[in-house]
Amino acid sequence: MYTQEEYENNPLHGTSLEQLLTEMVEHYGWEILAAYLNLNCFKNNPSIKASVKFLKKTEWAQHKVESFYLYQYKNLPRADDAMYELPPRDRIVPLHQKPGDPKELSLEDAERLRLKKAKASRERDSRGKQRADGKSPYRQQREKPSGRRSKEDSPADFNPYANFKSKE
Repeated sequence: MYTQEEYENNPLHGTSLEQLLTEMVEHYGWEILAAYLNLNCFKNNPSIKASVKFLKKTEWAQHKVESFYLYQYKNLPRADDAMYELPPRDRIVPLHQKPGDPKELSLEDAERLRLKKAKASRERDSRGKQRADGKSPYRQQREKPSGRRSKEDSPADFNPYANFKSKE
């Protein structure tokens, strides 16, 4: 299916997390990385050693940084859907795709991207949280757990501590 050569065409092949982070910090600096990746290890007292330690423990963050390395720093075309589902180190890079020069990034572009993502997230949330009748699911009355009585059922018999009485 895929050859060893196609696996080795991935710029992450044979590159340690420390190497790629060092390359990106030298080129972009911590401020740009923090703005684009939104990771606290890049924002608060950043260092290569501490960031590598965090990224090795946190798989999602490592994948985020490695994807940034591939598609921003190495400027590769976006992977197809099937490849994008794989972790960045397992992705196949076709032999005709060669890494390019790092993309030019700015704090202004990072802010525009952040606002665009926030807007898309709000729209996605508002579409997903509507019921068929158009009301928000957060306003739905919660169902009573089965077998329990509420004050409305029989106010005279209601004892909220009934289940907690000690058996003497």
